[in-house]
Amino acid sequence: MKRLLIIDDALIMRMKIREIALKAGWTIVAEASNGAEGVQRFRELRPDLVTLDMVMPEMDGLAALKAIREVEPTAQVVMVSAVNQKEKLKECIIAGAIDFIVKPFDPEKLLSFFTKNLQDA
Repeated sequence: MKRLLIIDDALIMRMKIREIALKAGWTIVAEASNGAEGVQRFRELRPDLVTLDMVMPEMDGLAALKAIREVEPTAQVVMVSAVNQKEKLKECIIAGAIDFIVKPFDPEKLLSFFTKNLQDA
């Protein structure tokens, strides 16, 4: 079973992502409420996929992405962002993010994303 780490400072977003990922067949190995904690959890758990919010306390998504990719250059990270963060998203794709999810997201599209990535890997 594929393993997911959810990094987002908003509890409601973590809950929504967790619910949809579980429905798609993923195992949630951990959740983190800020970038620094998320990087630490990644180091400890080495999940198959990370969902990573762009705007968080202590360490933003771009900095956390770069730190995760230093630990594991092939880490599979999907950025979660608001619609108005296009420039930051571009930086994240350049830094190695494999995809992005725009908030507010359509639950069916997110379910399709997790299902496809479960099958691909």
